[in-house]
Amino acid sequence: MRFRVDRDVLADAVTWTARSLPTRPPVPVLAGVRIEADTTGTVQLSSFDYEVSARAQLPADVSEPGTVLVSGRLLAEISRSLPAKPVDVVLDGTKVQVTCGASRFTLLTMPVEDYPNLPVMPEVTGTVDGDELTHAVAQVSVAASRDDTLPLLTGVRVEIEGERVTLLATDRYRLALREMTWKPANPSVAAVALVRARTLSDAAKSLGGSGSVSVALSTGGGVDLIGFEAAGRQTTSLLVDGDYPPVRRLFPDDTPIHAIVNRQALAEAAKRVALVAERNTPIRLTFSEGQVVLDAGQGDDAQASEALEAVLSGDDISVAFNPHFLADGLGAIDTTFVRMSFTHPNKPVEFTGQESLEGDDLKDYRYLLVPIRFAS
Repeated sequence: MRFRVDRDVLADAVTWTARSLPTRPPVPVLAGVRIEADTTGTVQLSSFDYEVSARAQLPADVSEPGTVLVSGRLLAEISRSLPAKPVDVVLDGTKVQVTCGASRFTLLTMPVEDYPNLPVMPEVTGTVDGDELTHAVAQVSVAASRDDTLPLLTGVRVEIEGERVTLLATDRYRLALREMTWKPANPSVAAVALVRARTLSDAAKSLGGSGSVSVALSTGGGVDLIGFEAAGRQTTSLLVDGDYPPVRRLFPDDTPIHAIVNRQALAEAAKRVALVAERNTPIRLTFSEGQVVLDAGQGDDAQASEALEAVLSGDDISVAFNPHFLADGLGAIDTTFVRMSFTHPNKPVEFTGQESLEGDDLKDYRYLLVPIRFAS
């Protein structure tokens, strides 16, 4: 195998392919990136850990085709450190020579015959705008659990119904829902999938800037798989197995109390007030006509409070939230105002965006947050 490739192209492709390599692979070959060069002038880089696969194709001047397996993390580090000159990659026996200008590296190869076959990309189910996918996944994934002992809740539930896609995530303390449109390959398509939030976020961030992203979903055929492809790169992931809890019913049907606040002002005030809140200590928001007062700390502890303008509809109400969860919800909303809808001080509060004080709230993104009982 022998090929020459642009340094930036190689570094970008290797870094992307090696990003999900396991730190402690169950077998050594899974720490490798497979390099396949063919005479058509294409080099394909591949990685796979039996759960997530990644492939990247890049143009190269291939003089000798071949396939080799080398340490993915080491190749990524080397390629990023090379000078801005063409890179020559040559297989020499059981070693790979990487030469760039005056820099020369020798990498040991791994037994490529021991490397597992990568999963086949399912048939494309539909396409979605990359930037919208990135934004939607970021809005929802903040609510996914980080606790691996509850694998179901570490996933994002993807519901497909024709041209509408709904993303859902919860960690039992908050719930995020985002609805978006896409272009399905079949207008009557209907499917449900549970994708690991970390994997979905990584795919959305890395492919989102490539314009249109193809989404491929395969369920009920023995191996449940989701795949994403854009700009010569594709990644697949096994779906999470299990029945996701029926979380949609948690959104209240009727909320007699509403408050509208400037979102950025509320986020900044909450961040300041939370400075005196010890770990896992909530901050309280007290709504009355014309204002909301945020406060944290009590007794002999450090204390802070701040008042902001607010429009309240309904009775006065006081609620307390985990500061981190509140910040996540406000950060995921991208409108000028946030609308908070209440049923009871101890019942979940729904956050939605609103462009103006007089406008309607936007239901395409909804964030539900469970209050904390605040010691009086």
